[in-house]
Amino acid sequence: MASNMKELYVSTVAPALMKKFGYKSVMQIPKIDKVVINVGAGEAKDNAKVIDAIMNDLAAITGQKPIVCRAKKSVANFKIREGMPIGVKVTLRSEKMYEFLDRLFNVAFPRVRDFRGINGNSFDGRGNYSTGIKEQLIFPEIEYDKIDKVRGMDINIITTANTDEEAKALLELMGAPFAK
Repeated sequence: MASNMKELYVSTVAPALMKKFGYKSVMQIPKIDKVVINVGAGEAKDNAKVIDAIMNDLAAITGQKPIVCRAKKSVANFKIREGMPIGVKVTLRSEKMYEFLDRLFNVAFPRVRDFRGINGNSFDGRGNYSTGIKEQLIFPEIEYDKIDKVRGMDINIITTANTDEEAKALLELMGAPFAK
């Protein structure tokens, strides 16, 4: 599956981008650098088992072991002390990244109820795309009976593109279902 996405990039996406933006060298063609999936867990301050549940879900979805993110500062209003676990993240690169994007675009997003496409305005100005998912159940790896709580996640796609226009063209050609 993952090799299909990479082959798609080499055979179709790269030549199309080179033609559209008039690059002089193949090294100028933007590509996807990494994908970072992040799950914030505010309720982890009360219950330590929450982090374990999130880690198991993310490991099942991505096929890679997630790391725990800890608080950098103490915040009295949020009842958080420095060093407390407050989230979990995974950084995917190369084969696992392409495999995850393939499943995200072709399997997970179509499973969202009333899905009309992802927002085309969620670029950061430097060619990176961020989107959020409201529930982890849209991934086929997650079994409905085994989850303790429905949680969302943030997905950041980091590209080597210099502008949002280049990044959007790259993601569209890779199969991202942008809203029309």
